[in-house]
Amino acid sequence: MQYKASSPEDYINQVPEDRKETLKKLRNIIKDNLPKGFKEGMQYSFISYFVPHSIYPKGYHCNPKEPLPFISFASQKNSINLYHSGIYAIPKLHNWFVSEYPKHCKRKLDMGKSCIRFKKTDEIPFDLIAQLCQKITVEQWIKVYETNIKKN
Repeated sequence: MQYKASSPEDYINQVPEDRKETLKKLRNIIKDNLPKGFKEGMQYSFISYFVPHSIYPKGYHCNPKEPLPFISFASQKNSINLYHSGIYAIPKLHNWFVSEYPKHCKRKLDMGKSCIRFKKTDEIPFDLIAQLCQKITVEQWIKVYETNIKKN
């Protein structure tokens, strides 16, 4: 589902009651574990964490008016989805996450290129997500992003 929210708090207030606490917890895990420099806000109708223009003035190449995206999450119809650009851009990080996931969750990993879908809110591996958030600094993300942009 898509919500017309102006802030992360507004977004969480609009989701179904049975998902609010889970989204609040996910939000806190991300905020508490992301390295300094990432900023929280709304991007593409999701709660997002990005590199602000004050740190990376070029912004996102697809739309330079947008800050450089990094992590987002959303409440969808059948799942809560976490979008992590680093998992898509860094094979080593992707492989780490895929190998660690079974140690934290009995459910089979449901994952696209950058999207991790959680169909059961009580089985979200918050501790693994915390570790994932700690893996990349703003400076490292900018370097990976610029390296990948030059390749394309």
